[in-house]
Amino acid sequence: MNCKGYIFDYGGTLDTGGNHWGKVIWHAYEQMDVPVTEEQFREAYVFAERTLGRQPIIQPDFTFRQTLEAKLQLQLEFLASHAYLSSLCSLLYAQTHAQTAHSRDVLLRLKERYPLVLVSNFYGNIGVVLQEFGLDGIFQAVIESAVVGVRKPDPRIFTLGVEALGLKAEEVVVVGDSIDKDIVPARQAGCHTVWFKGEPWTDEPVDASVAERVIGDLGDLV
Repeated sequence: MNCKGYIFDYGGTLDTGGNHWGKVIWHAYEQMDVPVTEEQFREAYVFAERTLGRQPIIQPDFTFRQTLEAKLQLQLEFLASHAYLSSLCSLLYAQTHAQTAHSRDVLLRLKERYPLVLVSNFYGNIGVVLQEFGLDGIFQAVIESAVVGVRKPDPRIFTLGVEALGLKAEEVVVVGDSIDKDIVPARQAGCHTVWFKGEPWTDEPVDASVAERVIGDLGDLV
């Protein structure tokens, strides 16, 4: 695999260790004994994500904690379980802080040898979030869907990342947790791919062969 630069996904890759955010939040619900079934939670999760897609609830100056609170509040309003907001948010924030600290260590080691770019479907506040977790200054450029007007799985967002690196697509490796949103469109853009495999949202089988490499920890890259 010819690699002269890396493109990283953010959500589910740098902040959860490859695990789908839906599953991460569900396990927090389990740990906090929120009295709902997983099916009910899934409905609430989808409701919250769709609501965020339609309404400008998350502002450009929101920290990750504020973003997380907004998502959880929508879910818990749907489930009528408001009392759990603070405990869930504190647990998930602590987990995310620990995971991004590990990611930061790996990224700093990679940065010594390669230019790095971030490509993320986010809400316009990714710069604030990166600063919050000490990830600012690591990436040569940040391509955020809310800013550039292109969202994964559109391969054009990875082409923007390649252009920001100043490299050819075949010289770039894309690292992401989603086969559908990261690996397939990155391949369509002509890049090499590494699938960060964690706990998926569903048990439906995926075609892992579309990724050239599979890792179980970000540290496997170094």
